[in-house]
Amino acid sequence: MIDIVLHEGEHGQLIYRHRGDTLVGANLSHINLRGAKLRGAKLSGANLRGANLSHADLSLTHLTNANLTEANLIGAKLSDAYLRGADLTGAKLVYTKLSGAYLSDANLNGANLRGADLSDAILYMADLSGAMLCMADLSGADLSGARLEGAIGVKR
Repeated sequence: MIDIVLHEGEHGQLIYRHRGDTLVGANLSHINLRGAKLRGAKLSGANLRGANLSHADLSLTHLTNANLTEANLIGAKLSDAYLRGADLTGAKLVYTKLSGAYLSDANLNGANLRGADLSDAILYMADLSGAMLCMADLSGADLSGARLEGAIGVKR
């Protein structure tokens, strides 16, 4: 059994319990994990479609091939996270910290990355078609082979 602390307040902790010893491949679609502490979690292949992960700490998290379609990741910390092949189509990543994140082959089609920190991120072969990148920090990011058709806010 895995416990995820969702909120620590004066009235105690709100805890999500997941049966099993891993979250790899777990179905967590549309779950509310706002502000959750998931640093270093193993969520590869997990279904997080439409999940609320705003302000969550997902630093160093493994999200290889995870489904994050239309997920709310506003203000989340994903620094040094591993998101190879993750589907972030239409995800809200406004002011999200993705510095040093590995997003090779990730699908960010139509994602909102306004003000996101993508410094030193690896976006090799990522699909950023139609993504909103206004005010995003792409300093030191590897965009080799990335698709940028229709992306807004990218200096070419």
